Amino acid sequence: MRSLVRALTILVVLPAGLMSTWGKAQGELFSPAMIASSIASKVLWRIVLDVGLLESGINQSNPLNLDRSLQIMHQISTLSNELRESQASMTEILGHRMYDVVENFSYRNRFADRLNSISRIMSRIDRLELKMNKVLQEDSPVEQLTLTQFAQATIDLSNPSSVIEQLHKLETEVTGSSFGLVMTEGQDIFTQLNMLSNLPNIFEVWHTNTVMARGLSLSVALVALLYACLVASLASRADAKKLHGASGMDALRERYLQHERQAWTIVNHIDAVDNQLEQDASHQRATVMRELVNIYLRFVETELDEEDLGDYRLLERLAEWHLLEQNLMTVNKLFAVVYSFLRDKAPRFAEQADLDDGDRSANSAGDDLRLLTIDLAETILFDKHQPIPHQLEEIYNIMVRQALYYRASLMANSVICSYGLSPQQMIYLLYKSIAMTELKGYIMMQFSYMLLKTQGKGNFTTESKDRRNELRARLARTQQLLQSVMRQTSGEYWRCDPDRGSHRENTTYVQFTRLLQGYIENEVDMNTDETCRETCDHYQYGHEQHHCYKELYCSKQTKCAGRIYDCEYIDSDMWICPAAPGSQRRYEYIEYENGEIRGRKQHCPRGTSKVDSWWRWLFWHCSYCFCLCDDAGRHSDRYVSLRESVSDITQNRVVTGLRFVKRRQMMHLIVQQGLLLPGGDIDNSTLEWVAPNPFSHTDKGVRDGRDYHTLSYDRRAVDLDDVHVHPGYVLTGVRFRTLGAHLNLEIRMTEMNFTSGTLVDPNQSIWIGNDETVRTEIPLRYMDVPTLAPSKSTPTSTSGQYLRLGPSGGRVDAAQTTIPFLDAQPVSPLLPIPLAGAGLMHKSIPKYGGFIAPRVFTYDFGPHIQVPTDDWLAAEEEARNVNQG
Repeated sequence: MRSLVRALTILVVLPAGLMSTWGKAQGELFSPAMIASSIASKVLWRIVLDVGLLESGINQSNPLNLDRSLQIMHQISTLSNELRESQASMTEILGHRMYDVVENFSYRNRFADRLNSISRIMSRIDRLELKMNKVLQEDSPVEQLTLTQFAQATIDLSNPSSVIEQLHKLETEVTGSSFGLVMTEGQDIFTQLNMLSNLPNIFEVWHTNTVMARGLSLSVALVALLYACLVASLASRADAKKLHGASGMDALRERYLQHERQAWTIVNHIDAVDNQLEQDASHQRATVMRELVNIYLRFVETELDEEDLGDYRLLERLAEWHLLEQNLMTVNKLFAVVYSFLRDKAPRFAEQADLDDGDRSANSAGDDLRLLTIDLAETILFDKHQPIPHQLEEIYNIMVRQALYYRASLMANSVICSYGLSPQQMIYLLYKSIAMTELKGYIMMQFSYMLLKTQGKGNFTTESKDRRNELRARLARTQQLLQSVMRQTSGEYWRCDPDRGSHRENTTYVQFTRLLQGYIENEVDMNTDETCRETCDHYQYGHEQHHCYKELYCSKQTKCAGRIYDCEYIDSDMWICPAAPGSQRRYEYIEYENGEIRGRKQHCPRGTSKVDSWWRWLFWHCSYCFCLCDDAGRHSDRYVSLRESVSDITQNRVVTGLRFVKRRQMMHLIVQQGLLLPGGDIDNSTLEWVAPNPFSHTDKGVRDGRDYHTLSYDRRAVDLDDVHVHPGYVLTGVRFRTLGAHLNLEIRMTEMNFTSGTLVDPNQSIWIGNDETVRTEIPLRYMDVPTLAPSKSTPTSTSGQYLRLGPSGGRVDAAQTTIPFLDAQPVSPLLPIPLAGAGLMHKSIPKYGGFIAPRVFTYDFGPHIQVPTDDWLAAEEEARNVNQG
């Protein structure tokens, strides 16, 4: 009592101490005196007087009746409201003047740090005030242990998070001094504020100063309430609704709440019989303990994975992780202790329930078990340093109030290569990990209240109700935040390039071959008259090799049996290094007499051939031209399958991945399929790639334009689109079609029942695509071979563009390679998931041809993150009333 009055007296002096700085602050824009209003002193003295009038001989072990302290409770509530109202005008002044105060850019960061610190302190004090107001308004009894915990959180000097310690930190931040309430030579925040000129985030300053203006008065009201909390005890049926479309995590929470209701129904039987004999009460407690332990042990073993501590890899990259890690680990480690308690002690509780009354009363082991049970529950709820309610509150503060989910979503976009998940998947996985930890904490708290009630340590109905309401509040805010974050986070997933030097054809990439390839030909062979009257530039579109004049160099190379395009003159004479037999190239390199080299000059195993142009008479120069050959011969892989690749929807299979494969010169885009389970899960054991039915363009009955598409100079465009399914649908197939001369992607979507995990009316599946024909082209001229790139490719296209397959650069590769390549890596997230879309994109780095790569869009679980819908409290209250009746 005396220590409390002394603490209150110190706080009364606080406004006066701050007022002493008013003279110093005159002429400045802000000063501490603007926070300490005169009404605070009056209110505090009135509280001290009221507390002093209370009976000092009150028995602390027996809480006061509400009627005896109603007046003081009412007055404290009234005074708290007065304090809040008295700061309204001050807050308004602070806000209006904030725009004019900031003048020195160099102080901005330090000033913002101080404001953030003050904001955190005030947030904690505000939360304690909310708890205080709930106690004031509570009609049901609050247990002594709960009041003691609140008291310790408020004035325990050994607790760095207590209000007393928080006020001391606040004083340090505001005055710049830790030696007293009156500012010394340290620079206070108001002086610093007056020195600033341009703070970029005015809203943050407004919010922090608003909280700061309220903080002192509200914290004082909290301390004033403490004494009353220490000496006063403030002494419909609705079945759980089945969640439709809830995520797996939320459905798990719902299942637990049903078990919790069952457990409380059993525990509340203790209240059903009055004036029991001690033997009967002991037997009833033992029976309830046996049933309670069995319920929780069964739930933990059947529903939870004890070895799964969550995936927090995203958070480990953020600065706040060191703060959050301790909270998460504390909850998980203590839950392991609870599970061990359930598993090891369940037989002993069953044994106690089966003992005769006489044996139970003489059984000291039963007393030890009871003390162990009480100690475990009190450690969970009321541990001085790490109580579970505090751990959950801290986790919520960091993840939601400090918007760490947003920062994690930004981080997720940069780690797609290393995590093997879409950014949206990463955020949902993080939510599941955090939510699982919170559920474990909530389970422990409710279980502890049941243990304490069963062991006769109190009723704890009010506390249980408060924890449930807190859970609802946290989940509602988390749901709102998560859905917003998930909407803003990309669901796309694609494969990054392997490390340099790790590319393997038909494993990491596939390529078209000899679509348009660099080709040396003399103009005399490209016209029917064998004349040299034109130049190389004349032969631009669709010419042919008609002759082989005098068996010159044309006789030493494979003839271009197709069309010749885009010829150009480089120099008259050259040395040509032919490619090795069986190679997809014609030449390794070409070295012109003027010094230009096309391709990479290196050792030439087959030896070089000297090729010279010549003059016909004096007027016409018969030049060797550098052209592009479009020859659909047996060495050219240029065919794309138009046949669909689909999942087996009749067996409830959905698409979980895509990849390119090449079979018999034919490119196929194929799907991976897996069995759809309730809640959007996939049965990993059913994952398989749907192998294409190999066919060739030469097979009987196979037709160009129906079964496959042949690439050529005029028909080599590929549309780069992202195609998304409609809400409520999932991806069940892909195929190519032709739109004019363009290859275009289509997807098949099928409606899904999320809750049951079944496809709805598979026969009504729909094929959709992007029919847009007005597109922008991604130019790919003069590009080098993709696999020679010094770094990994990054996406360069957006949906609605297109590119044309063509030759690599003439200078860098002698135009011998068809680019871009196709990325053949499996595009399937490491954690299988239904897909909400698919697309094609181009990825590369500057000066390299890059890859056409499939990408998928993972199903958005955001709309399925739900708050529990059952009114458990009403049902439990009705069940309790029935038991008591």
